[in-house]
Amino acid sequence: MSTAIQSDVVIAGGGLAGIVTALEALRRGKSVTLVDRDTPGRFGGLALWAFGGMALVGTPLQARMKIPDTPEIALRDWIRFGELDASEHWPLQWARYYVEHSRAEVYDWLLSHGVTFMPAVNWVERGLQGDGNALPRYHIVWGTSQRLTRVMIDAMRAADKGGRLTVLHRHRAVSLDHTAGAVSGVVAVNEETGAEIRIAAPLTVLAMGGINGSHEEARANWVRGRPLPAAMLNGAHPFADGKLHHHAADTVGAEITHAGEMWNYAAGIPHPFPHFEGHGLSLVPCKSALWLNHRGERIGPEPLVTGFDTHDLCQRVASQEKPYTWHLLNWRIAAREFAISGAEHNPRIRDRQMPMFLKEMLLGNHRLVRQMQRESRHFLVDPTLAGLAAKMNALTGTDDVKPEVLQATADAFDANFKNGDRLFNDDQLRRILHARQWGPDKLRTCKPAPLQSIGAGPYIAIHMQLITRKSLGGLKTDLQSRVLDAAGAPIPGLYAVGEAAGFGGGGASGKRSLEGTFLPGCILTARAAARGM
Repeated sequence: MSTAIQSDVVIAGGGLAGIVTALEALRRGKSVTLVDRDTPGRFGGLALWAFGGMALVGTPLQARMKIPDTPEIALRDWIRFGELDASEHWPLQWARYYVEHSRAEVYDWLLSHGVTFMPAVNWVERGLQGDGNALPRYHIVWGTSQRLTRVMIDAMRAADKGGRLTVLHRHRAVSLDHTAGAVSGVVAVNEETGAEIRIAAPLTVLAMGGINGSHEEARANWVRGRPLPAAMLNGAHPFADGKLHHHAADTVGAEITHAGEMWNYAAGIPHPFPHFEGHGLSLVPCKSALWLNHRGERIGPEPLVTGFDTHDLCQRVASQEKPYTWHLLNWRIAAREFAISGAEHNPRIRDRQMPMFLKEMLLGNHRLVRQMQRESRHFLVDPTLAGLAAKMNALTGTDDVKPEVLQATADAFDANFKNGDRLFNDDQLRRILHARQWGPDKLRTCKPAPLQSIGAGPYIAIHMQLITRKSLGGLKTDLQSRVLDAAGAPIPGLYAVGEAAGFGGGGASGKRSLEGTFLPGCILTARAAARGM
């Protein structure tokens, strides 16, 4: 037997997009029921654990750093890098909306809530041929996305005047109710008791995230012809399983588009203390590390270097003979460059400890390197390359890495420096020098030097796998975040926001993100839905 409640708006999913939708609807006088599958302590979805990078256009912070960005420049970069064409009507509309409104509707709006940004803009996703971000746009939330999410939760609670907000924790939205051609609410199940509850509402918002928290769903939608590794880690939210996407498509005619486009990462390691099965950490790959195949040979002929084209990195890693790769580096590189994406492993930023952050930035983040040495069996350290090769083989249970091959790999790279800094000829070194031209990147990127430099050791090898993260596709929506059917008509009463909508239009990013477009995409689509409702 099911119970029933009535609300003006019902929202399926308690991530950032769902929370912002609830906040904005409450401020407009609506009563809201928010259905979230997780526990109260994990309320906020993937955003609670994310790093908090945002691609924003034309901000005062960019102006202070003399970055001459405009929506026109950003849109050109977005369309070129995402490979969007004229037939992608709603993705293009959302791309344009994003670059034109990210300053006012995200940057300024967050500042009005007390969310601030670190005083530097980073330059990511530059493109292999300069076809990505033509300018730095990557703003970092001071306090990480964890603070952003908790500020939004507090604002949502504060906007609840007269008990108009109901949050159903540990409830899973399983189906949509529909009457006379319009969606009329959500059916949810209590994950602990199995009891059913029916939330009747004239306005229903799908905010349940993407699809690639389910490897089965990710593999089923993988773009044909793209390499698919035999094994992957899960860096998405495990509840983002695509089931409600399919239910909306099957029952009310919603259209799912670009389901095979995903923003995965090439350098994942298993979480030492996993929150769920297959849980992985997404490393920020060190630009100065040598990226090796399972035999300890440098992957080439074009070396893999992070910060230029994540989409390309993922495809090249996925095409390797075995479903893992290695990073070869030394302690000097790791202390300056090694990082892990997310709030959990960035406590200086998360907890807003500026003096400690600056100290680690200037002297090296030895704390994190030592932590991974203690906690992760996939983070190997040894004073010699021969000893490192033995540990690499012991981890994989093979003898794939011959010590003489690993030595030859290091020697070949170090040979670039035998005639001084002016006569090397290596594309990875060229990319590093280009990255170091921009001040914030120079702080996090070592000056090129031989791997086997005296005093730079010990050596480190990191055993990495491709890790799933975000869905670029989703339910097709218009600029009011209304869900559209196959004919392009809005489905009465149904909206989709955030990752569930492919961050707008069912796939606003196309094949590639300019990076940092996801949290703002959640905010923009959520605020558009609230206005539309």
